[in-house]
Amino acid sequence: MNDQELEVKYYVKDLPSIEQRLVDLEARLVHPRINEINLRFDTQDLKMSRRGQVLRLRHDSLSRLTYKGASRSEEGVRAREEIEFTVGDFQAARKLLTALGFHVLMIYEKFRTTYDWKESHITLDEMPYGNFVEIEGPNPTVIQHVNQDLGLEWDARIFESYTVLFDHLREKLELTFRDLIFENFEGIVITPETLNVRPADGLVEA
Repeated sequence: MNDQELEVKYYVKDLPSIEQRLVDLEARLVHPRINEINLRFDTQDLKMSRRGQVLRLRHDSLSRLTYKGASRSEEGVRAREEIEFTVGDFQAARKLLTALGFHVLMIYEKFRTTYDWKESHITLDEMPYGNFVEIEGPNPTVIQHVNQDLGLEWDARIFESYTVLFDHLREKLELTFRDLIFENFEGIVITPETLNVRPADGLVEA
């Protein structure tokens, strides 16, 4: 499938309160909480990273191969080309990418819960360094309306990807590990100030 991804991302302090708000709105639970493993691939000379492109193999309840083009800002939301499709065999897909000359740049994981509301997908993401909400919709206007429904602060949105946030964090804290996984962050306290983000749920009553 070839399409355009339009989304915004927020760091939040109280993810359960955001989920309760979605329940109160009678949003549809698309996928209950699940662990998600992602392999990000690149060439040896990091050509894709230098171009702002992403090649990702993901496994949760299914396995999916995704290409994302360089991102841009469109009416205050993050826009980028996205091509994604399911693959039947995760390990075979990994071997194919390796045979084509790609290597695993990093592994990252999250726990994700997904809801649908007003033509949008809302994902509640538990990352090793904090909790986030992503809103992906058909156009910026719908995304802004969903943002208002959730009581999130529009100006607190984050344009960096999870992996870019990790790159900044790794440099700031002089972290030596490659992978963004929960095991690597055991015993490390990450605050919004450390991540250089602002919680967007200050307007949401806990």
